[in-house]
Amino acid sequence: MDAENRGTDPATPAGPRDSGRQPAPQERRPVDMTKPVAEADLRASDADRDRIAEILREALAEGRLDAEEHAERIDAVYRAKTLGELEPMVRDLPAPGRTASPRTAAEAHAGPVPDQSLVAVFSASTRKGRWRVPGRINAVAIFGSVEIDLTEALFPQQQVLINVTAIFGSVEIRVPENLTLRSSGSGVLGSFEVATNDAVEPDAPVVQVNGYAVLGSVEARPKRGAWVRDLIGKLRDDRQQLRDQLREDRRDRHAARRAERYDRHDRFRKDD
Repeated sequence: MDAENRGTDPATPAGPRDSGRQPAPQERRPVDMTKPVAEADLRASDADRDRIAEILREALAEGRLDAEEHAERIDAVYRAKTLGELEPMVRDLPAPGRTASPRTAAEAHAGPVPDQSLVAVFSASTRKGRWRVPGRINAVAIFGSVEIDLTEALFPQQQVLINVTAIFGSVEIRVPENLTLRSSGSGVLGSFEVATNDAVEPDAPVVQVNGYAVLGSVEARPKRGAWVRDLIGKLRDDRQQLRDQLREDRRDRHAARRAERYDRHDRFRKDD
């Protein structure tokens, strides 16, 4: 009788008998290990990091990155955990390529080079060192001097035209020994001397010097011992030096990580 009255007791609230209880937790579903992972979320390997580091080394050797930018990106590369973290490091850089000839070594620098002008009026103007040679250079010397040194320059294109004007002034041009040097000019009460040279390699850069000298002088000649391939070899040596340095740095980082793990294990053993 008590059992029957228990269900009809007016003090018992209407509704389900377990009202007010916490709902049972939902059953946790197992992780689907067969679900594909986006490429950007894949874990990066040492080979992936080395591949990105190689592109950064090429960019440093070509002048696309300065030393500070290169160091910052290299540090980020070896701290990256996924492929998605590596990709932004080289998003604005081209893939590394191999050098096939003296001219193609400089062609790694993408984009045309604008024309340049060197003007010296009662003064001096000089262009030398490692620089990208444009397709056209205008040199004007009026009671002044202009010096153009191409012995360490990069040639993005094969044809280079140099227009010279020397009035009571001088223009001096130096080129590597294995380039083709040609001229078309004249001197009026002055000298226009160009030591023409034909390169052995058919795809070597060609420098054409045109213009005139009025009571002034224009001189263009190859510099003995200066070769375009010397610059290529220097770039190759620089890249090899960078590779060796980065390889040594990577070994040091791995050794430091191993020592840190061993030290952590020793602390755990002592705590136990």
